[in-house]
Amino acid sequence: MTKSELKSLIKAGETLELNDEARKKYSGSYIELPQGMTHYEMTGSGEAVVLVHGYSTPYFVYDKLYARFAQLGYKVIRYDLYGRGFSDRPGGKHDQAFFATQLKELTDKLLEGEKFILVGTSMGCAVSAYFCKMFPGRVKQLILLAPAGMDTFKAPFYMKLCAVKGVGGFIFNLIGDRALIGGTTGELYHCSEEEKDYYTRNFAESCKYKGYLKCTLSSLRYTILNTAKSMEGYRAVAEQGLPVLAIWGDIDKTMPYYQHERLLETCPQTELHTFEGFGHMFLFDDGKKTMEVIEDYLDRCREEN
Repeated sequence: MTKSELKSLIKAGETLELNDEARKKYSGSYIELPQGMTHYEMTGSGEAVVLVHGYSTPYFVYDKLYARFAQLGYKVIRYDLYGRGFSDRPGGKHDQAFFATQLKELTDKLLEGEKFILVGTSMGCAVSAYFCKMFPGRVKQLILLAPAGMDTFKAPFYMKLCAVKGVGGFIFNLIGDRALIGGTTGELYHCSEEEKDYYTRNFAESCKYKGYLKCTLSSLRYTILNTAKSMEGYRAVAEQGLPVLAIWGDIDKTMPYYQHERLLETCPQTELHTFEGFGHMFLFDDGKKTMEVIEDYLDRCREEN
């Protein structure tokens, strides 16, 4: 992708209204929940797996994992968090409880109380852990991919600046699309150029719809930077004795690897796998490598039970 193409994609951000007519262009299904429409996909049968994406990238980030889980005979669900992809962009405080409630309402309707394996990536890990705190007994195993929410996280200056009321919102609206699209794409080290282009175009497509920046700014303030609340979720996971698998790239620039020490301290039952030479988006960068670790872990959990 040329610089001019990327510039054009970024420039198209926040120009369209997300409505029923717009949603007809995209694959997947839609379900009305109390806070708004949620875009999701579900396939397969058998043991249920739910995939929760991270702060900025919609559910397509799970393309490779979603397909493999279905091949393995799982019933797998992926969905767009509010404010991302083609889910609605409601107002209010987008904190851990807000997103955990969306997950609860979605799985109540699609799984009807069935227990499931929960997979989160980045901010989706903080949401997943908080879901376990709010709704204990629903999750069988928790899988964390480059988890956000550790209280040892050293937030970069631009994040702190964007969190400031008033001036922060102005700055975020000015640079948000460019920083988010460029930042996540910059964490892809091993996939092909074609895959990088696919990633960038799909990400930029969802950013076209108004409300994306408002919602991501709220999430930055109330979830990403509110690590004290995220830690409540991780401590609840430890107290419940939930089996936990964590995978982390050792050159992750978004959620740096040093935080793994705090995760292991908080949830000592965690089995940690380190991907050397991988950044934040390893689940898309090398889905096969990621799934090999997950498959092995779930096979061993099944044998132990």
